[in-house]
Amino acid sequence: MQRIDAVGKVGLGVLRYGMVALLLAWGAAKFTPMEANAIKPLVEHSPFLSWTYAVFGAQGGSDLIGIFEVGFGLLIATRHWLPRISGAASLAASGMFVVTLSFLVTTPGVFAPSSPWGGFLMKDIMFLGAALFTASEALSHARDEA
Repeated sequence: MQRIDAVGKVGLGVLRYGMVALLLAWGAAKFTPMEANAIKPLVEHSPFLSWTYAVFGAQGGSDLIGIFEVGFGLLIATRHWLPRISGAASLAASGMFVVTLSFLVTTPGVFAPSSPWGGFLMKDIMFLGAALFTASEALSHARDEA
């Protein structure tokens, strides 16, 4: 049983901190003109995010998304010290992944053979599961400590 528990703990750590690393990397990339232009076809068709272009422009909209990705990543990483905050950040990241998954139905031609988006976006199904699971674990730990 101890080995199984150890494997579970390692797996949870890889899940949580792998998600953190990717949120930090992808979020940081949003501050570059290259990434801002790359996500334009997704964001400009989104009923949830297209308004950011009208308010902030393409780079400003991308920067805003980057702020959320980096912020959620940093807050999820606080699990050891602030499990309630980490759990809430994982729940918020879940919402973010739902929004990105909505691009699958709002982006024209997303599943066309020449489109780079379909497969790229479908990975967020796993990230949604990871965020929900890490939220549950962190919030359960916070409740048990209270």
